[in-house]
Amino acid sequence: MSHNIIPTSSNYSKRTQSLSNINVLSKKPEIINLSSLSFLFSAIVSHYHQKSINIQDLENRLNGIGYQIGQRYLELIKLREGFKLNKREIKIIGILQFIHGQFWKTIFGKYANELEKSQDINNEYMIIDNVPLLNRFISIPKDYGDLNCSAFVAGIIEGALDSAGFNANVTAHNAFTDVNPLRTVFLIKFDESVMIRESLRFS
Repeated sequence: MSHNIIPTSSNYSKRTQSLSNINVLSKKPEIINLSSLSFLFSAIVSHYHQKSINIQDLENRLNGIGYQIGQRYLELIKLREGFKLNKREIKIIGILQFIHGQFWKTIFGKYANELEKSQDINNEYMIIDNVPLLNRFISIPKDYGDLNCSAFVAGIIEGALDSAGFNANVTAHNAFTDVNPLRTVFLIKFDESVMIRESLRFS
């Protein structure tokens, strides 16, 4: 991997937004400085790019960092929202609707665009984001093929699902369109044990 992954030129423009004081119990969203976020994420990608032997290795490393965040962030959201979210979700569709909705909004300020179930494979679901926030900060050279830095976000989803008791493998896939050139599909494959548990509970 000889070329460098670089931040997009708009990443470091001066902005008037500033970081607010963080109160973990506050339900109000913090104001995030996008220049700082873009710098931080670009630095993470560059750091692991230098340590990676190929594109798959880089995506795996980004996934691993996101996984740790997802585990912790799920508990933080429950803490902020109070008792209502402390009740353990037992349905696949219920936890996915939460990830697609409130969880996504808390992190990115909006719901994900779509939540779909595979028509062919029983344990596969998809969360679709037309404009992934973090992908806006990275310029990918053409010879990097299918590299998608949203592997980091896939790790966040996977960590949250595992923490909730829904073990799964989550990967990020490019699904570009002319209208949405950054469109990304997060493919969620639940472990067989999760599917067996689901069938036994609701048969």
